[in-house]
Amino acid sequence: MTQEPERYIGKAVRRREDPRFLTGRGGFLDDRNLPDQLYAHFVRSSQAHAKVLGVDVEAALAVPGVVRILTPADLADSVRPIPWIRRPPEPGAELPGQSAPPAPLPPLKLLADDVVRWVGEPLAVVLAESPAAAADGAELVTVSYDPLPAVCLVEDAVAEGAPVLHEGFHDNSVFRTSYTGGDTEAAFDAAPHRLRRRMVNHRVAPFVMEPRGVLASYDIHQETVDIWISTQRPHHSRLMFGYVLDLPEHKIRVNAGDVGGAFGAKEPMYPDEVVVVFASRLLGRPVKWVEERTEHFLATTHGRDQVADLEVAFDDDGVITAMRGRALGNMGAYLYPNSYGTISGRTGPLLPQSYRMSSIDVEVVGVFTNTTPTGPYRGAGRPEATYYTERLIDEVAAELGLDPVEVRRRNYVPVEAMPWRTPTGLAYDSGDYEKALDLALNEISYETVRTLQRAGTDDGRLIGVGVASYVEIGGVTPSAMAPMEGSPGLWESAHVKVHPTGKVAVSLGTCGHGQGHETTFAQIAADALGLPYDDIAIIYGDTETSPFGFGTFGSRSAAVGGTAVLMACNKVVEKARRRAAYLLEAAEDEIERISGGYRVKGMPSTWISWAELATRALMLTKPLPDGEDPGLDAMAYFDPPNYTFSSGTHACVVEVDPDTGKIDVTDFVAVDDCGTVINPLVAEGQVHGGVAQGLAQALYERIVYAPDGQPMTSSLMDYAVPTARQTPTIRTASVASPTPVNPIGAKGIGESGAIGSTPAVVNAVMDAVRQVGVTHLDMPLTPERVWAAIESARQTA
Repeated sequence: MTQEPERYIGKAVRRREDPRFLTGRGGFLDDRNLPDQLYAHFVRSSQAHAKVLGVDVEAALAVPGVVRILTPADLADSVRPIPWIRRPPEPGAELPGQSAPPAPLPPLKLLADDVVRWVGEPLAVVLAESPAAAADGAELVTVSYDPLPAVCLVEDAVAEGAPVLHEGFHDNSVFRTSYTGGDTEAAFDAAPHRLRRRMVNHRVAPFVMEPRGVLASYDIHQETVDIWISTQRPHHSRLMFGYVLDLPEHKIRVNAGDVGGAFGAKEPMYPDEVVVVFASRLLGRPVKWVEERTEHFLATTHGRDQVADLEVAFDDDGVITAMRGRALGNMGAYLYPNSYGTISGRTGPLLPQSYRMSSIDVEVVGVFTNTTPTGPYRGAGRPEATYYTERLIDEVAAELGLDPVEVRRRNYVPVEAMPWRTPTGLAYDSGDYEKALDLALNEISYETVRTLQRAGTDDGRLIGVGVASYVEIGGVTPSAMAPMEGSPGLWESAHVKVHPTGKVAVSLGTCGHGQGHETTFAQIAADALGLPYDDIAIIYGDTETSPFGFGTFGSRSAAVGGTAVLMACNKVVEKARRRAAYLLEAAEDEIERISGGYRVKGMPSTWISWAELATRALMLTKPLPDGEDPGLDAMAYFDPPNYTFSSGTHACVVEVDPDTGKIDVTDFVAVDDCGTVINPLVAEGQVHGGVAQGLAQALYERIVYAPDGQPMTSSLMDYAVPTARQTPTIRTASVASPTPVNPIGAKGIGESGAIGSTPAVVNAVMDAVRQVGVTHLDMPLTPERVWAAIESARQTA
């Protein structure tokens, strides 16, 4: 018997999920079918804004295999609109910094009836015996429209005279939130320098491997429904289904299974998902629907789409004292329940980023447009804040002729000042921003790149180097902070079941969709229990087998869900210690844990194995002490006292061909601080994925609408998702500033790559093209856009 159990936290354990994914044995939604199931195909609006004059289904009903077509009239008295669990303040509400919307929020109807407000809004659903019959039927449904004026760009939507989307609103502004701190006016009056920039964070699609989908099976005898849905939030989905369909929660079972990517887009409840469940209940047969790829581009929430007009005040040394301005967020045609927090709960509060600016006065405005609704997309408001501030840092450096790295050093919050209170009211827990910067510069050979840049290349290519530091908010959302963003507190739970053989099953409310939960949570449990990693099973995603939880989003899994696992395991350990003392006839403080069991201190031969302890805890051989229950199982909940704040610096080197505008990313280094790293291999994989998406936004991906609201990028022929060939080798490194907010010391890493990478790439490209006179470019930095800017600069030189 060894003295200490093996430790697993910090080990690069291979993901236990991967064998089934790599061998085609994953349990994804589209792999599941039920006997006698029907297939759903939605009829969606072809108009961005129009009155609906009629929906003719007669020809569609004649298609062989079509069973039923549901229109709004079929749902009218049977369902409720999707409720606002997370919402902006209602009319008359008073929350600090927030203004109430001018009218009650427009309801999220399941099927549009009188007016459609974006291309892709669901109007009807065809139910048929086969996918082909459902699609054929949908093609024959005729919708008559009376077109209305449409508006797609967020600045156009708030301009005077813009068509107003929703009744009761005098314009398209749905909410306004102000972030104020310090004396901004005095800081600007005293500053010798000011710099103002308009910056666009364009719209992108959260492109996933597995589109959204639902399979619902209603039991007419038991009046229960089983729902398989590709979601980040099984328990939340059950709550929503129950409310909208007026079904008791205990009659609903939701199972997420394996989820092929989500990135925030599978967090909210969508109208079409509820319609599928309603159809199964109405017809008494299983109903299945899986998005087509074009449908995904039209009907699933998009991300980003903000325009910021921000100004900073700074001194001769580049020290920034204040920021002011406005950021407009394009909410699309409707405000989804989780959309509000993206800009008001993330972008606005995080504008100070890594810097100790003392004053801020920024208003964020949510705006309706005739486009697909927006919502969280990997980073969810944090990449936007980082982009604005990091671009401004580089612009300040260019204005003063200083190295942008030096400007960052002069503005960082010093490590000794932690915890740090920002002028927007956030309390940063920990972080060493300069250490991360130094490591990134060393890894990318910053001075060497600068020397090469000054020397130039033989073929005239322009070398650029960019850095971007970031701070992101994670551990969403402590109940103590919930009123700040109009959200409920979002704790997490975990239940540990110890089987008679000593094997352990840990079930939890948070739900993985590719992050490695089965691996990292098992490492936490194995360490806490002192058991082999392979003896721990992790269970999540099924509302019948896991305790209530709020799901996976907002970089909260390890910090909140992982802590719940640790706390539950600690309860098991304490029960085991008491039981071992009882069985070994010793005082509790005389019991010590060893590898494989417990023993009496100083008496190596007096011990009990974990397996025997687990067996005897359930199969009692003598009465238990008063107050003790059989078994070793335990339950725990964790509601953190504060957010966690991950940070880091990403550095990028590019070469730009001035004759074609083509950009090659020749080096990329991500240095991230997520506190305690549970599994370096998993953390590195998360960073790689995030960087690929952040780089994609900087250089390739963009959702585009025509002026009349018709989407121009609704397939992979038009929307440029980069492949492995366009993605550079991504190198990673880390620093560690464990958070005091939870006992693990873990922050978040799942979104960091998408936060720091975009401004690092853009800063690098701008550093390159600034050499030939280009001073500003908006993303995506496509070859055409870069070439045109270079040519324009050459002609005006």
